[in-house]
Amino acid sequence: MDLVRILVVDDEEDFLETLVNRLNRRGMSAQGALSGREALKMMEEKEFDVVVLDVRMPGMDGLEVLREVKNRWPFVEVILLTGHGSVESGIEGMRLGAFDYVMKPADLEVLIEKIQQARERKILRES
Repeated sequence: MDLVRILVVDDEEDFLETLVNRLNRRGMSAQGALSGREALKMMEEKEFDVVVLDVRMPGMDGLEVLREVKNRWPFVEVILLTGHGSVESGIEGMRLGAFDYVMKPADLEVLIEKIQQARERKILRES
């Protein structure tokens, strides 16, 4: 099976870099974007299976990015990262088509499991 292609989107550069590196060390193909606009531009140039998306970002927030991803790439699964105890934004994201949400700080094992489940769902939906 091919590597899971993941786009991690978070405006916190250290967190983004750490998460991308940890996912790559676990045998996935992860890349990072520091903003929603950068993420959408990357998605126009390269195919991803799963987007791990921070909800709170300056400029274009995660829910806006989620809407755009689902509109343009309906089979790409999105996992939201919510912080600051904001479960409401995770629930709103689920209504908008997100696969799931994970509270920050994210447990790597839980996140990897959700990424794998999201990819399986993408494969089933495409077939």
